[in-house]
Amino acid sequence: MREFKRTDRVADQLQKELAVLIQREIKDPRLGMVTVSGVTVSRDLGYADVYVTLLGEQDAERIKENLGVLKRAAGFLRGQIARRIKLRHVPELRFHFDESVVRGQQLSSLIDEAVASDRDRHDDETEGGDGERGEGERD
Repeated sequence: MREFKRTDRVADQLQKELAVLIQREIKDPRLGMVTVSGVTVSRDLGYADVYVTLLGEQDAERIKENLGVLKRAAGFLRGQIARRIKLRHVPELRFHFDESVVRGQQLSSLIDEAVASDRDRHDDETEGGDGERGEGERD
């Protein structure tokens, strides 16, 4: 069984703190409903890659604007984290848009379409299959 590495523990703590800080402390009206979906920390704890998702419409311009707001607030967030978490060196924060949620929704809708199409085809076969064959015909 794998033990948790220090970088994993730091990443988990950063994710929790950043989620709260972004929602409560950043007052920029351009910032939408941002959720922190994950954080990975470099081995030397110098950098933390923060993955965020947006609720609502997800056009490229809105994503870019929200990431810009977060990048400008990175210094403030880093200072707040330094007060809340006991670390010698708080990692530099780098924000990225997490596309996995969007991809998951797209895949889910494709699966739903395939299932509905298969169900429709199966229903058509069972409805038409009963009366089409003559009495003497067999498979």
